[in-house]
Amino acid sequence: QVQLVESGGGLVQPGGSLRLSCAASGSIFSINAMGWYRQAPGKQRELVATITSGSSTNYEESVKGRFTISRDSAKKTVFLQMNRLKPEDTAVYYCKGGIRRVASEYYSEYWGQGTQVTVSS
Repeated sequence: QVQLVESGGGLVQPGGSLRLSCAASGSIFSINAMGWYRQAPGKQRELVATITSGSSTNYEESVKGRFTISRDSAKKTVFLQMNRLKPEDTAVYYCKGGIRRVASEYYSEYWGQGTQVTVSS
């Protein structure tokens, strides 16, 4: 079994910062790309940022220059540093990983359960 567990969400004032973490655990052989997505009330889930196994990154336009995605491959963990947060960043943030399980030849997508981020004064 493979699990992704997010942490680090919470309530922050506009202009503040939060750091999200997502740790993968279980019978993992290797992890390919990982990413962060978010879903605001009444809206579709959208991509926030991705990072490849080689640490190449990609960001949604509205978070460029404010958010930074990184990973610690040894700890099977991906991070999202969020600075200069805005009310429109309020959403449930989900982690996704492309993971190959032990004794499997294929990569499958796994999602975390989500962590709430609320930006409000």
